[in-house]
Amino acid sequence: MADIENQQLNVFGEPIGECSCKPMTGWYRDGRCATDEHDHGLHTVCVQVTAEFLAFSKTRGNNLSDAMPEFGFPGLKPGDQWCLCAPRWQEALQAGVAPRVRLAATHADSLAVIDLQDLKKYALDLS
Repeated sequence: MADIENQQLNVFGEPIGECSCKPMTGWYRDGRCATDEHDHGLHTVCVQVTAEFLAFSKTRGNNLSDAMPEFGFPGLKPGDQWCLCAPRWQEALQAGVAPRVRLAATHADSLAVIDLQDLKKYALDLS
């Protein structure tokens, strides 16, 4: 896993930071929004979810609020951080409900779907 982590860069071209370990997130369930060729959903955007976004996601067929213990998923509540699919973040942006983003923990591959300037407008970690 160390080799994979060394290849994972954030939107600034730096090693990707941790998104969340409580709840545990990420394609690898290691707390980071790392990805590989098998991650067809592109779970690469580190977000802080809101009630509005969770409601929006549910209307799109992805209920992130309810726990699914059989998959080790506790369910998300407003304020939780999560590795979100880049296309879903873009869709939420267009719907006016995009959650805030931790850029240092957002994978560079997100930029294939989302403009960096849009991400910066929602950044939690820019001063």
